[in-house]
Amino acid sequence: MSLFRTELRRLAKRRFTRFMTAGGLLVLALVVVGMFLSNQKIGAGQWAEAERAADRQHQEQVRGAEQERAACERAKTAGEEFWTDDCADISAPAREDIQAEWFLPSTFDFRDSFGDMLIPLAAILALIGFVVGASFVGAEWSTGGMMNLLLWRPKRLTVLLTKLGALLTGLLALALPATVAWFGSLWLVANLRGSTEQMTSGVWQSFLLTGARGIVLALVAATVGFALASLGRHTAMALGGAIGVLVVGQVAIAMLLSMIQVRFLDAWLLPTYAYAWMTKKVELQDWRSCNDSYTGVCEPATLDITWQHSSALFTVGIVLVLGGALWAMRRRDIN
Repeated sequence: MSLFRTELRRLAKRRFTRFMTAGGLLVLALVVVGMFLSNQKIGAGQWAEAERAADRQHQEQVRGAEQERAACERAKTAGEEFWTDDCADISAPAREDIQAEWFLPSTFDFRDSFGDMLIPLAAILALIGFVVGASFVGAEWSTGGMMNLLLWRPKRLTVLLTKLGALLTGLLALALPATVAWFGSLWLVANLRGSTEQMTSGVWQSFLLTGARGIVLALVAATVGFALASLGRHTAMALGGAIGVLVVGQVAIAMLLSMIQVRFLDAWLLPTYAYAWMTKKVELQDWRSCNDSYTGVCEPATLDITWQHSSALFTVGIVLVLGGALWAMRRRDIN
């Protein structure tokens, strides 16, 4: 029997894998439902209501200005102080200054909003990949299944890499249809509760590339979780390491760097690189320093974190963690 097919079947039949996958997909479904219920399609009726709301707002501003001007004049007549010396300066804004767009209901514009909606999809897929990957190999070590498997197939590295291949294949089999369903469901939401206008081939290409980067991020997370659990020979090693790095370590680093006033503090935090990977670039600003500008306005120093920086960091991380797991698998006793 093929070791790869056996591991793939074992991955699919694990209850934890099914529960974690179902939970992640349920969260995504709830997000789609929430987007559908919280948005409306903008038509003539919505514009008319927005114009009426703008008129009401303007009338309230006019009444408020008249009352404030009258209070100012009474205070001046009584010789009392008021917040302004010239009551004539108190006036309501012009009607054209109050825009009807401010009063329109929320609407889902696919072109403007869908790119941001790919980030929670990638985050949930990455979480599923990390936790399932850690549990998949961690359970084998803690229950003694790895020792039994090596009696049947004694090639250690082959066994470990085959398990990793089965994990990534299974995650890819989940991530691809989930991403397609995410595109389709939010396109439907935009059709019914928003707009799908101005969708050019370039925009579609950008969205598809962002979706592909999200899938890659999930595969990276799964590999790291798998390797950490293999290093520690327990699922808790990966989960504890993730909590230590992302919560304790990152918070401690942020506090320390903030106290010593390091420039571009976010450049030292892992979430910045994950976000830069998805959005292609993150611009960090340092408002404590100003660059000269012809307008005389403070222009903060900037630092760009790009997807290339993120890919280099991910590559180094995978090489170190997975390489360490393979080295430990080869060198350590199996007991």
